[in-house]
Amino acid sequence: MITLIAKILKILNAETAPSQISGGVCLAMVMGLTPLWSLHNLPVLMLVLILRVNLSIFIVAWGLFSGIAYLLDPVFHMLGYQILTLPALNGLWTFLYNIPLFRLAGFNNSVRMGSLIVSLVLFLPLLLILNMMIRQYRERILAWVKKTKLAETLSATRLFSVYRTLTEGGRS
Repeated sequence: MITLIAKILKILNAETAPSQISGGVCLAMVMGLTPLWSLHNLPVLMLVLILRVNLSIFIVAWGLFSGIAYLLDPVFHMLGYQILTLPALNGLWTFLYNIPLFRLAGFNNSVRMGSLIVSLVLFLPLLLILNMMIRQYRERILAWVKKTKLAETLSATRLFSVYRTLTEGGRS
């Protein structure tokens, strides 16, 4: 657990763009909150591989959101059931169900529909909030930590210089 936290802090402190970190978290949210074997997860996975998102953060966040999804499944079911049984959308669902790709996607499943709606609604707000939080962390907290006596003492040690050499050597 400590190693995981250290890796996350390393990513937050790295020169990775905030959008790469928050994009990985948001795409992981879509994959984690929805059932794994869903057809819509293929484009999400393709976006993860095509866009420059941080894969480590994506994997950690995916695991986190998958755990949260088990707790929220009853909420997803209720929301999905309400959306699927709205009389105003009955014709739309009938039309879409007659399309083989839509039937294969399984959106007639209330949990899948509810979790996808929730993850899509939360995607943009979470992306913006995480971008802002990462920038604030780097400007305020990281800058403050670098000014402390402990950070100055640790940065003067031989161990830190070896660590810096290893990390900078990995970027080339």
